[in-house]
Amino acid sequence: MKSDQSPGSPASPSCVLSPLLPAWQRPLAVVAHPDDETFGLGAIISQMAAAGARVHILCYTHGEASTLNETHTDLLRQREHELRQAGTALGAADVTLLGYSDGGLAAQPPSELAAHVMALATRHRADGLLAFDDTGITGHPDHKAATAAAVLAGAALGLPLLGWALPAAIASRLRVETGQPFTGRPPGNLDFGVPVDRARQRKAAWLHASQISPGAVLWRRLELQGDTEHLHWLLPPSDAA
Repeated sequence: MKSDQSPGSPASPSCVLSPLLPAWQRPLAVVAHPDDETFGLGAIISQMAAAGARVHILCYTHGEASTLNETHTDLLRQREHELRQAGTALGAADVTLLGYSDGGLAAQPPSELAAHVMALATRHRADGLLAFDDTGITGHPDHKAATAAAVLAGAALGLPLLGWALPAAIASRLRVETGQPFTGRPPGNLDFGVPVDRARQRKAAWLHASQISPGAVLWRRLELQGDTEHLHWLLPPSDAA
């Protein structure tokens, strides 16, 4: 597996992290916007799907308020189309897209948002949940609200929840280079360092044509991370049970 890590980029955390994902067969990924499933969780979703899992994706908004529009089109429709194409490219079993307002999730009752996760997890007999880390990664309120909903649902259903996280060193580098408020976790607060094949993630990323360009921050993040994704237990199996 070829590494994307360039000379001088932050090294992976030195503490011992699990290199193996849980052997979930029906994970549910909970995200706020189209492209979150790819730009953030893409390598994890595709890895689980390749191992035989039926991965389901729940997305709360159409991402219509994005300041990016590389294709100069109606984002409400375009981003739904991109999400469904990307989900297929990642190997996901299906995608459920809700109609919440982009940028407005934090104003919604947490119990209402969690109810959607609970309903879908019950329907598909989910055995684990995936979401962004509770930092929101970029601090976006929608990211935080979607993850909070997943935490509430996971606790109610007794399901473990893994949050996709950035190592603090990589988040710091991205903050300096991009001016965006990336937030990471120190090595002692990470539980997994999983080797991944990013081929499907990269393909799916280009399918989000309205949001991606050759100079997008995503490519720099992948360069810094190399072929490793990091995760943190937001609800460990023992706590969820």
